[in-house]
Amino acid sequence: MAERMAVTFTDMPLPALTDLVNGWGTLPREGDGRGDAPHRPVSDIAAHLGLPARVSAGLTPEALARAADRLHPVFSAQDAGACARHLTRLLADSGVRPVVEAGEGGAPRAAWSVDDAGHALVAAAAIALRQHLAAHGFARIGVCTAGKCADVYLDQSPGGRRRFCSVTCQNRTRVAAFRSRKAATG
Repeated sequence: MAERMAVTFTDMPLPALTDLVNGWGTLPREGDGRGDAPHRPVSDIAAHLGLPARVSAGLTPEALARAADRLHPVFSAQDAGACARHLTRLLADSGVRPVVEAGEGGAPRAAWSVDDAGHALVAAAAIALRQHLAAHGFARIGVCTAGKCADVYLDQSPGGRRRFCSVTCQNRTRVAAFRSRKAATG
């Protein structure tokens, strides 16, 4: 994706964002033993990222992995300040800027633009994270607390207590804790 042409886009859908980081990121793939396994086809995720077709068509496994590895530190930051610094750096590095487009029926539509199509993937993901954090706060993102899992999550639950990437990790952790307590009591 070395194309140097301005591109306009909207923020990435949140499920696609976590899918990108968990499916293509080095740490999540190594954490659960998928490190050497081949990635699934780029086309499986490209259509869900919300990027213009000319950007999606140029995505490569390497570009997806680089983007995922740049996004993971936002989720794994130890405090709100570090999270904000990581996210701010991603936004600044991509050169993203707001634009207004004429949408359906001529209604104004908020969008974003970068001068280099190669920055659109990280910019769209960073914008989605920024929107989520502005609405829900820093405590609503993180890395799964299950052992040997480095997948990320975005907490959209009403209670805001999510700490696992999936029900599978949550159940494994609960079963392991139960078995540990059972073994301790004899």
